[in-house]
Amino acid sequence: MSSIAPFHLAVPDADLADLRHRIRATRWPEKETVDDWSQGMPLQAVRDLCCYWADEYDWRTTEKRLNEIGQFRTEIDGLGIHFVHVRSPHRDALPLIISHGWPGSIVEFLKVIGPLTDPPAYGGRAADAFHVVCPSLPGYGFSDKPTTTGWGIERIADAWGVLMARLGYDRYGAQGGDWGSAVTNCIGQRDAEHVVGIHLNLVPPGPGAAKTADLTGDERAMLSTVGEHMKSGTGYSTQQSTCPQTLGYGLVDSPSAQCAWIAEKFWSWVDHGGDLFTVLTRDELLDNVMLYWLPATGASSARLYWESFGKGNTDPVTVPVGCSQFPKEVYRSSRRWAQERYPDLRWWNELDTGGHFPAFEQPETFVDEVRSFFRLLR
Repeated sequence: MSSIAPFHLAVPDADLADLRHRIRATRWPEKETVDDWSQGMPLQAVRDLCCYWADEYDWRTTEKRLNEIGQFRTEIDGLGIHFVHVRSPHRDALPLIISHGWPGSIVEFLKVIGPLTDPPAYGGRAADAFHVVCPSLPGYGFSDKPTTTGWGIERIADAWGVLMARLGYDRYGAQGGDWGSAVTNCIGQRDAEHVVGIHLNLVPPGPGAAKTADLTGDERAMLSTVGEHMKSGTGYSTQQSTCPQTLGYGLVDSPSAQCAWIAEKFWSWVDHGGDLFTVLTRDELLDNVMLYWLPATGASSARLYWESFGKGNTDPVTVPVGCSQFPKEVYRSSRRWAQERYPDLRWWNELDTGGHFPAFEQPETFVDEVRSFFRLLR
């Protein structure tokens, strides 16, 4: 089947009532024995957020916004794929596919779709316009959950190429962070005939053997950050890459567990001064959590780690590449490291603020970075 069908969200009231009931019936653990986040998300922080979720959060506002912006579904390689698609009103707009990762979703991009598709309405130039496509990864959001193995980053990249062709886009750009960065790298490797260039906000290359003997101070700091992350920040990826099914029972059954599993990573990876909600609102964070809770993707989203974690193709990407590095990102690269993998590195910028979710945290900066890179390729 190659048809594209509009997708309309209408979550039953009974499902929202069940969510509130489950939150209020949570069987909470005892308080942590430390006064910080070193044992995970503190009890009071989770309880406060979940209390807001049950008593004040309004899903219908976001549901309406998603329905208005333009959602669709289509079947690719036997799997139903959900995506947002917004065509620009401007002539010569460049098609752009933007890929999220874990624990993100398409709601990360709601702040940037308007400025990307209609720059003059936000003080920009029509010449920088994009047709924007934001798909939900297989097993995420309202895309289907794979029922067999094999849906790793390469297969997803191939599916995105099919999606763009099906939408009538023979020439397009690709952008991504987190797993979206890995998928976007694969697009650059596997669909070079059609992709004009890729832009990344997570830059994966580390030092090659020839570069480890003369590290700069900044490079040592990058490796130190990764080293600390490997010691204390990789419990989630170890669990998801080894036993996603076991993890899924708790995440699909308990909204409080699903909320904590995601919110802890936002607290760790967003660039904030100790209060996450000075950068993102509680509603924005919960909008994202809802795209895991409503379709019950606790296990299916984690399986991407089982499929692809540590297994990516590290061959060079020969299409033009742009890299925007945000300071709170855990995995960062130096330009000379990146140049080894990206011989046609056209754009390199290191920003002063921002973290793992730049379109969510710093939408104006994200839009400016994407525009600046693809301006070189139009």
